Amino acid sequence: MAKIKDPILEAERRAAWTGDAVLSLFARRFILDYTDGYMDGEMLTRMTSNQFLAAFGNPTRVEAEIGRLYESEGLDAAFAHLEERLVPLFKKQEAKRNKRLKDRGR
Repeated sequence: MAKIKDPILEAERRAAWTGDAVLSLFARRFILDYTDGYMDGEMLTRMTSNQFLAAFGNPTRVEAEIGRLYESEGLDAAFAHLEERLVPLFKKQEAKRNKRLKDRGR
């Protein structure tokens, strides 16, 4: 028996697929600036993980929102949205993480 696909769910998944790519590009560029050129793959994983995105809602929906924004307004608008919405929390989490790592090293 063939499965009937929900067109709304399919549209959400397609937008999330694109949003995931936009987020990854943004994160890579952000990390290069944030770390003075260091390509930190672990930081990339933290910034694009479902665990991090869950702080803003359902991760698939967050990525879909990014994808829809990219499709409707372009890369600059999507990047501005990510800078405003995700970066403040990410920087806060990274500062806490770095403090924790530093305290363990004492």
